[in-house]
Amino acid sequence: MSDASSLTPTTKIQFLAGVGPQRAERLAKLGINTLRDLLFFFPRDYEHPAAEVAIDRLKDGQAASVTGVITDAELSARSPGKSIFGAVVTNQTGSVRIVFFNQPFRADTLTFERRVMISGVPTQKGLRMEFVHPKVKVLREDESAGAGEILPVYPLTDGFKQYDMRRYTREVLEQLARETTEVMPEDLRREVVRRLREANIDPGGVDHDGPLPPIDRALWQIQFPTDDRSLIAARTRFVSQELLVMQLALAIRRRSLTTDLNAPVIDASPETHAAILDRFGFTLTDDQRRVVQEIRHDLRRQFPMNRLLQGDVGSGKTAVAFYAMMLAHASSHQSVLMAPTEVLARQHYENLRHIHADNSDHIGLLSGSLGTAQRRDILQRVADGRVTMLVGTQALLYDVKFQSLGVCIIDEQHKFGVRQRTALRGDDMDPHCLVMSATPIPRSIGMTLFGDVDMSTIRQKPPGRTEVHTYLAQDEWTQRWWQFVRQRLDEGRQVYVVAPRVGPATASAPGNESDDDADGSEDIASVETIYAQLRDDVLADYRVGLLHGRMKPDEKNATMEAFADGAIQVLVSTTVIEVGVDVPNATVMTILGANRFGLAQLHQLRGRINRGVHPGHVAVFTDGDVPPDEVERLKIFESTDDGFELAEADFRMRGPGDVLGKQQSGLPPLRVADLARDREILAVVRELAQDMIDGDPEMKDEALSDLRRQVLRRYGDRMELADGA
Repeated sequence: MSDASSLTPTTKIQFLAGVGPQRAERLAKLGINTLRDLLFFFPRDYEHPAAEVAIDRLKDGQAASVTGVITDAELSARSPGKSIFGAVVTNQTGSVRIVFFNQPFRADTLTFERRVMISGVPTQKGLRMEFVHPKVKVLREDESAGAGEILPVYPLTDGFKQYDMRRYTREVLEQLARETTEVMPEDLRREVVRRLREANIDPGGVDHDGPLPPIDRALWQIQFPTDDRSLIAARTRFVSQELLVMQLALAIRRRSLTTDLNAPVIDASPETHAAILDRFGFTLTDDQRRVVQEIRHDLRRQFPMNRLLQGDVGSGKTAVAFYAMMLAHASSHQSVLMAPTEVLARQHYENLRHIHADNSDHIGLLSGSLGTAQRRDILQRVADGRVTMLVGTQALLYDVKFQSLGVCIIDEQHKFGVRQRTALRGDDMDPHCLVMSATPIPRSIGMTLFGDVDMSTIRQKPPGRTEVHTYLAQDEWTQRWWQFVRQRLDEGRQVYVVAPRVGPATASAPGNESDDDADGSEDIASVETIYAQLRDDVLADYRVGLLHGRMKPDEKNATMEAFADGAIQVLVSTTVIEVGVDVPNATVMTILGANRFGLAQLHQLRGRINRGVHPGHVAVFTDGDVPPDEVERLKIFESTDDGFELAEADFRMRGPGDVLGKQQSGLPPLRVADLARDREILAVVRELAQDMIDGDPEMKDEALSDLRRQVLRRYGDRMELADGA
């Protein structure tokens, strides 16, 4: 055990009085290894004292606090190990009984004539009110009961009580709070308050023109708040600090992309722009035209475009991507479009060839099914510039040499990192990058996950898209549903049946898992069982096909082509179809075990049948006993086909980690802030961070030196921020 005067933030937790090696091992499970860890181990909740009430005004079932003197106390044993401790608390307004079962130690502290404050929910017992297992605070002779303390409630591990955590935390605060480095100078804390108030966000107990509390006071008030307003101010300070550090890192990285990298300038005359649009054979929506203009603006600059294009299923993102590729071609540069699956890559390739039906020699497809000679030929044609538009899977990145790559488009991938960009860069140029996602991203996630990326959104859908009807099916619907499916098949329509995920579900977002290993062995067994049941019984009169992620690429391609051609009427599949090809004649989908999928994934699946002129129908069936929150999620899916609404709902219900996958963000987990709850503060802090970096790109202001160090310590490696940032 160390002397209190020798304690420092880096002192191991075992040396704190009362801890020791064994308890230190348990605290390590909570991430507490040093005194600094404990200092910043914030409560998950707080116990607020009930209002003090006169005893003769207590109401049955209504929480209250009472202060008085113990006038009677008795411990009685009912049987070995079973006991009842009862006492009477009296003041000038009456008396009340308190009872504890199997807590004989109460007799040692709650003794005759002790002053106490009790809090709980009383019940009427005969003529007297009674508290069972109330919270009790023993008062000193001269101590006022006051309004009662707001007590912190911490996450616990085996062998610890709230009392232990409160005692340890209070001791560390007393020793170290004043020595904790302040990373937010007073002027910055004052500016945060000013901007929060401008945005109508309450900063808590802060003077009108005053700053957020300094670090030492904020630590005390978030751990042991004196009142609710002080707690709000302390929490606002730490949330703002955590989000500001993140947004400063993103702003620094964003600036580095505009100053350290060079990209080819790609411009087009009005005539070229009009000629490209004419090739589509249809009129772009207002949203598509707006995004096209954003991309044109990006491509004219000397630093690389780094833009995320998000749009709902069927909103027309691919047409915008094709525009960027054609613009690069018109400017004598190359482009590459990388798809998550070979099937989808082939579809993009065929669509590009259709647009360029008059001359498609400059369009190439690089796929895993090419023979050695064919692959060598396409690579050579890319290297010497004869192929200016290349389509393939994301694996093609690593062995393709371009003559003059101007635009890189990645379909269905949330992150396109520095390593991938380096693999594509030329001798002295970096390509412009456009990442497309059909998984709409909540705005607050976008400001963090993509804080260094420009975002474009397409909300409108092209005219002519048909309505999709979604049904949360009941068990008793099964026979009627399959009869409905047979009717649609007899009318010439086609059907998807999605098998439930049986193995452990990955947290990956769509597009973040390879096409070949998306399904586990248990999932394969599930889809094969359902396939056999439908083929041999329920849909025996129809042509039923099977598709899953463990099939060989040529088998998958053949199956999808047979379905697209109508040779297969019913496709039984795992979720590999969520980024599949367009089959306009497929208008019915059955999703089994729908409770095993997230909202975003369900919406992606539903998007497979919103491709033609016929109305779509989706039935989602659950399996087993489904918890109420999962039923609620499926009801939301049934109620709307707006992917952005679903993304926000998914985010509120499951949080960013589950929505995007644990590894998707590339950012450390937030300790205090919550992206859903604190999205308004995030918006304010993001603008502040950008203004700070615009005014002081390298954060050279001496007053910000500690804040700068924290930015580099927390995000430097992850974002490849130079120490001279």
